[in-house]
Amino acid sequence: MERWVIVNPAAGRGKVGRLSGAILQAARKKGARAFLTEGPGHATELAQSAPEGARVVAVGGDGTVHEVLKGLAGTDKVLGVVPIGSGNDFARMLGLRGFPWPEALERALLAPEEAIDLGLVNGEPFGASLGVGFDALVAKKAFAAPPFLRGMPRYLYALFGVLKDLRLPEGRVWVDGEEVHRGPLLLLAAMNGPAYGGGIPIAPMADPRDGLLSVVLARAFTRPGVVLILPRLLLGRHLSHPQVVAYAGREVKVAFPHPVPAHADGELLPEAALYRAEVRPLGLKVVGGRAAARGAEPLLRPAGAS
Repeated sequence: MERWVIVNPAAGRGKVGRLSGAILQAARKKGARAFLTEGPGHATELAQSAPEGARVVAVGGDGTVHEVLKGLAGTDKVLGVVPIGSGNDFARMLGLRGFPWPEALERALLAPEEAIDLGLVNGEPFGASLGVGFDALVAKKAFAAPPFLRGMPRYLYALFGVLKDLRLPEGRVWVDGEEVHRGPLLLLAAMNGPAYGGGIPIAPMADPRDGLLSVVLARAFTRPGVVLILPRLLLGRHLSHPQVVAYAGREVKVAFPHPVPAHADGELLPEAALYRAEVRPLGLKVVGGRAAARGAEPLLRPAGAS
């Protein structure tokens, strides 16, 4: 099996760039081909160039993973992740958070593979999350956040920046062909994983291996209402709110009278008035924490161990 490592030096607000020399060297010592991306879209091109059956490791955050995923979707290639980004929600979904990068790289290159569900929205693949409406506006605002803000602080900075111009569009939502909502809609989240926005547990019930998208709708909210639900949202206790409803299904459609922003894995999509999301059960091969945990031997031995 060929192993390719794709390193995005811009990820993690430049943190990956500072580590890139050491990462490239470590990857090549393990027999992998290692590449630095040169700009937006390059990670997708590299992933597409990898041979069938290759293991392709994305080094960066959710944006890097999303680009690599676009180059792997629909193939027999395996996605590995070294999470050194601002959000890392895809890695969180796979149980890969908290490892030092050398161990994360070792796991991504050598640990067993497993399968998770693959999401598609208007033909665009996604791994962990799809957000339509308010949270996509927040994602757009987050790109302009100060460089020292990462993860959840960055998300909250953007959220309060968007709140001052809050206007809810009228939306219609169908889950597996049944209309479940018609009226003002703050946001729709269709999730493979439990979190987006750097750890916001929007769908704590989501399972990336159940063949379903977990759908959360936030219906009519005022500005004060959004602020008041935030503490519950950060604790994953928002689903009991009367204006929040949850569903699960294989296909989700949401329609608006005019184009509304959306994001997939935190990356902004072309604005559209209609979004159709579906799931391909176990349609993506990954190196995740569950399969790695079943291995009989640790991947890295303590110093001095035989």
